[in-house]
Amino acid sequence: MKGKKFAGNILFFILLILLWQLMYTASCDWFHWAKPYAVPSPAGVADCIVYLLSNGTLLTAIVGSLLRVSFGFAISVLIGSILGASIVAFDYLAQNLKPLILGIQTLPSICWVPFAILWFGLTESAIIFVVVMGSAFGIALSIESGIKNVPPIYIKAAKTMGVDSLHLYLRVIFPAALPAFVAGLKQGWSFAWRALMSGEVMSASVGLGYTLMVGRDLADINQVMTIMLVIICIGILIDKRIFTLAEHHILKKRGLL
Repeated sequence: MKGKKFAGNILFFILLILLWQLMYTASCDWFHWAKPYAVPSPAGVADCIVYLLSNGTLLTAIVGSLLRVSFGFAISVLIGSILGASIVAFDYLAQNLKPLILGIQTLPSICWVPFAILWFGLTESAIIFVVVMGSAFGIALSIESGIKNVPPIYIKAAKTMGVDSLHLYLRVIFPAALPAFVAGLKQGWSFAWRALMSGEVMSASVGLGYTLMVGRDLADINQVMTIMLVIICIGILIDKRIFTLAEHHILKKRGLL
């Protein structure tokens, strides 16, 4: 069964590449709708991948971006957890802070770039700031929602047994909200990854966003497309191999799958 599924996935991507090549040939060779340098081709992207791997540029960019996003995401989880728990614990914050967080969360990450440059300059701190601002509030809202959706019977049973407030959160509420918490981390990761690209295009000297801008400056559309594909693949890989597996493990352990 797994073999058939894998073969089906491979076939899908082969057909996708063939369709891509067909569109390139039709637009550049048959109908002359576009110039070859303005449209990426599968062969051009493959050559670009080999070139960027051979000179170490791609690997260096990937490592640089992953280090930045990991650090920024860790800060976002800390801030988001504190904000989310505070909103649940204090009605005053729920009434006044939550609407503000909802509003801020709707801002695209690129909106924080001017603040980052003015406050931190063209530094690593500026990129981390953009990552944090792009993901922390989404995590906070997810945690707040997860805690609020804990079945009330759990809380009532714990209080009946004389559990104090601290242990109520540590032993009942947080464990019960763990699946929603992981889902929130999953969403927060996607926000952080997108925010990282917004930050790297402004000041990084190494990273996927910076390499993308180099391709733009050199008018190398194949390099731009290569980096875009790498960004997509890394995002999917981390989502599937870390967050989805963790979510599946938690749900399976609790008999929900």
